[in-house]
Amino acid sequence: MKLYALMLLQDAAGDGGFTNMLVQRFNEGNEGGFMWPVLICLVIGLAIAFERIISLNRADINSRKFMSDVKEALERGGVSEAEEVCANTRGPVASVVQAGLLRYDEGMDAVEKAVVSYGSIEMSFLERGLVWLSLFISLAPMFGFLGTVWGMILAFDAIEQAGDISPSLVANGIKVALITTVAGLIVAIILQIFYNYAVSKIDRIVAEMEEASVELIDALAMMNMGRPIRAVPAAAERAAIGSGDDDVTTTDA
Repeated sequence: MKLYALMLLQDAAGDGGFTNMLVQRFNEGNEGGFMWPVLICLVIGLAIAFERIISLNRADINSRKFMSDVKEALERGGVSEAEEVCANTRGPVASVVQAGLLRYDEGMDAVEKAVVSYGSIEMSFLERGLVWLSLFISLAPMFGFLGTVWGMILAFDAIEQAGDISPSLVANGIKVALITTVAGLIVAIILQIFYNYAVSKIDRIVAEMEEASVELIDALAMMNMGRPIRAVPAAAERAAIGSGDDDVTTTDA
C-alpha cells in the first residue's frame, strides 16, 4: 500500500526534496505493512503530547505571586476573600489552596487533609494521557523490529526461490528490515523527548502545589494566633534559611 497523502506532497515538493525521500523510504519499508503502525504511533503520540503540553502550560502559574495575593487577601478580608482569589485563578495550585480554605471552618487538621487529598486528585489529572504516550513510545520500536524480522524473512525467501545467494537477492529484504527499524527508533526518540518534557513540567507543578500547601497552612496558623500573615516566608526561603543555619552550626562546631 502506497502512502498516497505523502505522494501528493512529493509531487508538490519536486524531485530531490526531503519529502520525496521520506515518501520513497516509507514505500520501500512498507512491504510488510509495518510502516503504517509506526506512523500511527507517531501521529497519535504527537497528538497526546501536544495536548498534554498545552494543558500543562495553561496550568502553570506564578505560584509565588499567587500565594502573595492569597496572604494579602487573608489579611484584608479573611478566608472568604482568599477563596475568591483562588476561584479567579486557574491551575491546580489555586485549586489545592482553595480546597484547604473551604475546610478552614472545620479546623487545621481538616485543612491539611483536604490539601493532601485534593493534591493527589490534581496530580492524577496532570498525569492523564502519559500512560498512552508511554505505550506508543514502546510500541513504535516494537513494530520497527517486527518489520526487521519480516525483512529478513523476505531475504531468505528470495534466497530459497533462487537457490543461490547473491547481494542483489537479499538487498531488498535487508533494506526493509533496516528502514522499519530506523523509523521505529526515530518515532520513539521524538515521543520520548515530549514525554520527558511533560514529566518535568508535572514535577515542577507538583512541587509548587506542595510549597503552596505549606505556605497556606502556615498563613492560617499565623492568622489564628493574630500575627501578621505577610511575615510568613515562602517555602523556598525557609529552605534557604534552614540551609544557612546548618552551615553556621557546622562552622561553629
